[in-house]
Amino acid sequence: MSSNNTNISTFKIINPKTFKQKALAFANETAETVCYLDSNGYETYPYSSKDCLIGIGSKANLTVQADNFAALQQFHEDKKDWLFGFLTYDLKNEVEKLSSNNLDNLHFPKIHFFQAEIVLQINANEVIIQSDKNPSEIFKAIQNTNIATDFQKPNIELKPRTSKAKYLEIINTIREHIIEGDLYEMNFCQEFFAENISLSPIDVFNALNEKANAPFTAFYKTEDKYLLCSSPERFLKKAGQQLISQPIKGTSKRSDNPETDKALREALLNDEKNRAENVMIVDLVRNDLAKTCRPGSVSVEELFGIYTFEKVHQMISTVVGELPKETPFIQAIKNAFPMGSMTGAPKVMSMQLIEKYEVTKRGLYSGTVGYISPDGDFDFNVVIRSLLYNAVNQYLSLQVGGAIVYDSDAAAEYEECLLKAEGVFGILG
Repeated sequence: MSSNNTNISTFKIINPKTFKQKALAFANETAETVCYLDSNGYETYPYSSKDCLIGIGSKANLTVQADNFAALQQFHEDKKDWLFGFLTYDLKNEVEKLSSNNLDNLHFPKIHFFQAEIVLQINANEVIIQSDKNPSEIFKAIQNTNIATDFQKPNIELKPRTSKAKYLEIINTIREHIIEGDLYEMNFCQEFFAENISLSPIDVFNALNEKANAPFTAFYKTEDKYLLCSSPERFLKKAGQQLISQPIKGTSKRSDNPETDKALREALLNDEKNRAENVMIVDLVRNDLAKTCRPGSVSVEELFGIYTFEKVHQMISTVVGELPKETPFIQAIKNAFPMGSMTGAPKVMSMQLIEKYEVTKRGLYSGTVGYISPDGDFDFNVVIRSLLYNAVNQYLSLQVGGAIVYDSDAAAEYEECLLKAEGVFGILG
């Protein structure tokens, strides 16, 4: 634990779900900067650790620097405390000689990290509160916070930035690149958006979390900008000297009928196209980790694992490696960034073609949100299945995508995008 925050107390809670909602409401009401990370009790997910971690208020901020990765390492060394924050996809331009010039109506900074005034760790029926302030008073204030009991859908219709016909045309163009040998796989995304929108981010987030119940859920608030994230995917975790990355490639819908649902799960496991997509990205992740890890330590711990969530089955693989003790942790993040599951293979060519064929700047979408602990461990998700909202511009954005390979069918890829967006569309009404 950090020496900066001297007050640490543990409290018992009766209903963790209600307490989480109260804590988030308290954070949203009292602070301009909030990071809420919730694994939603997915204890069976490989390398699951903290149930819920919340950073409330900012004692110090790291905003955009000339060298953002080095600045983040220095920020952590200076503070030696819990840090919460995000890295946007556009930091790729610091990793490779690339650019980002597409449409951006959200205006998130490229990077944002903060040293929290209050840190809450919630595990089962226990909460640890760490702050310069009195933890007992904070606990009491959270317990006394009111939360909404009913959710009124805001009746917002998201419009596609790209027409279906244009989307199909682009997918077939990407397939031509693959046929010509420019690349093997590319993650292509499209945006659905709404303008002049006023909504309650916390109410929409709670409804989204209730429906998706994902293991890498995040609510992030920095002044007038919000991330409402129900991600099932981990980008990178450091536990001691071990690094863990868990790319997702392969998605199937679910069924209310148990037998049909089991058949859909089996079909995903045995689908050659999804297996090919997954193994390509696993190879890319192995290569990314090998840039940093001790030689010979990178291995695939699980290939083609099938995991079931509220609305979909997902194919997830687990790649691990060992970070040398003398290597700064930021090097592992930088060498793996952006995550292969959201780019393609080869990585640089994929990112160049993403910029060419996508219309909207990705920004925080397909970036990452997470925490760094006082001792330099960290856990970061992949920002997918997410709404991004700029309250000043009243602009709401949802981006969805998928991996395009030689065998891809353009119409099927479009339907997969709609499947991934279905939960959000339902919440918005």
